Amino acid sequence: MRLRFSGCSCCRPPTGMITRRAVLAGGAALLAATATIGRAQIAAKPFRVDVHHHYIPPFHADALAVQRQQGRPPQWSVSQSLAEMDQNGIATAIVSLVQPGVWWNNPEEAAKLARECNEFGARMVADYPGRFGFWAALPLPDTDASLREIAYAFDVLKADGIGLFTSYGDKYLGDPSFLPVFEELHRRKAIVFVHPLVPNCCRGLVQSVPAPTLEFVQDTSRAIGGLLFSGTAARCPDVRMIWSHSGGTMPFVVSRFIRLAEERKNAFMPDGPIPELAKFRYEIAQGHMPGQLDALLRIIPLHQVLFGTDFPFRPGADSVVGLAGYKFSAADLRAIERDNAVSLLPRLRG
Repeated sequence: MRLRFSGCSCCRPPTGMITRRAVLAGGAALLAATATIGRAQIAAKPFRVDVHHHYIPPFHADALAVQRQQGRPPQWSVSQSLAEMDQNGIATAIVSLVQPGVWWNNPEEAAKLARECNEFGARMVADYPGRFGFWAALPLPDTDASLREIAYAFDVLKADGIGLFTSYGDKYLGDPSFLPVFEELHRRKAIVFVHPLVPNCCRGLVQSVPAPTLEFVQDTSRAIGGLLFSGTAARCPDVRMIWSHSGGTMPFVVSRFIRLAEERKNAFMPDGPIPELAKFRYEIAQGHMPGQLDALLRIIPLHQVLFGTDFPFRPGADSVVGLAGYKFSAADLRAIERDNAVSLLPRLRG
């Protein structure tokens, strides 16, 4: 069964009074633009690289259903991913696990499940040449098991990088207990894709709004701040970080990061947090609205921005239409949708 999604509005709001006629006209224009872009993607050879694309192996779905005690995660199959990719001009998707990954306080089960998921991802890459890559899962917060899985993922499975979550239990990525993992990733000059989740602190705070709607973007900012102010980012500069959703709320709290670094005279950031933030990469899934892109690009150079979709939670058309509506130059749009990822993952040049 094909997944069905609702659309999203990605047009710039009109200035002045917003009338009902303007709203209807804007909606009609968006639908027309979406249809035009959709037809173009079917006709054109796929070229985009999606660095935020989830996969849900059947055994992982089973494990999540048991742990969540509230039903299964979204329906997913390789064929669904391929159909979505073809419809939206995506040549290659780098897949990662859905939240919360493999950890629910059982180290043995986490290590086993991480290995099985990583081997499933490697088989996808082998079975569909050029269409997939994968960010390997780790059984954090078990540091020793994670170090073993890093070695297996890179040396045996040839993973493109590592997929982490913003927090594990009550520990964020800047926690000192995770430093051995980051030191090994630094040694390997690894790419690390980070996805948020709902942290233990903040479930059900606003009863009328689902926790992920508000907390995912906040948790990304917490994790970024933790890596910066703990010194982990400075100690491990060769880890090439990718943050989800245009950095969450980071662009909107950056002045607070600047103030804190000034107050503490932080030795890890002698020139403040902006140069450090600009070293990270950011993908634009659910961060493709004009205000989000404006804020991010005030801080981050365009060559650090990547294309992502968040499939199967969101359709690829959201990101495609959102970027098209921002009126990037053709060269800049091509950089975000493909060239920046190819620079990061040279194997995609072929």
